[in-house]
Amino acid sequence: MSAKVRKVAGREEMATNYAFAPQEDDAIIKHRLLTRTTTTRGEPPLKKLNKKFITLVFEVEKDLDNYNECEKLYKNFLQEMATFELPLIKSKAVVDANIREKESFNELQEEIHGQILQAQADIEDLKTQLEESKIERQHKEECEAIRKLIALQPPRYETQQTISNLEKEIAALEAENAAGVRLLDLRKKQFSLLLHVVDELQNTVEDEQKSLMDELRTMVEEQKTSIEEANGRGSEAMYVD
Repeated sequence: MSAKVRKVAGREEMATNYAFAPQEDDAIIKHRLLTRTTTTRGEPPLKKLNKKFITLVFEVEKDLDNYNECEKLYKNFLQEMATFELPLIKSKAVVDANIREKESFNELQEEIHGQILQAQADIEDLKTQLEESKIERQHKEECEAIRKLIALQPPRYETQQTISNLEKEIAALEAENAAGVRLLDLRKKQFSLLLHVVDELQNTVEDEQKSLMDELRTMVEEQKTSIEEANGRGSEAMYVD
């Protein structure tokens, strides 16, 4: 395959080394096909063949007994025609070869184009595989990191034992908290009762103090009255005397 590519590249390189400019090729090829000349010397073969034909026609149209001359001119015409026809056959062979070579080149070009498309598709597939490989590698690295973290952790039975101990501590703290809440409620009730008792005692003391004050006032009033009565009786006795 690479040899064919190099061959095509060599042909393309040779095509760039023409002696004439590309715009002159068509005119030169047309001129050579019409005149069948490859050099600037000599008479064009088509013109020579035309002259042979005209000479033969003129000789045949004469009324003279010139059979030998006509046969000679006829043979010369046939020879000139064969000479003119030979380059045509060669040109046809070259044209056929060029057509076959062109078809081969087109097939090669299509094959190369197909290989290019296949190579592009392979490149895209490889890109996709590369991205998938990157993602897979990233996942493997993440799994490895997680595995290392898991390896650093204590065994499961130790973790389970720690959890059980923590659950027991939590239960004990909850029980202690519940006992503290009950004790606090009891202290609140006792304190409320104490406040109520103090309040009742204070009211009782105030009532007793009030009652005592009333009794004292009554006693003072009675003593005052008694004294006044005693003083009145003494005055009366002195008066009688």
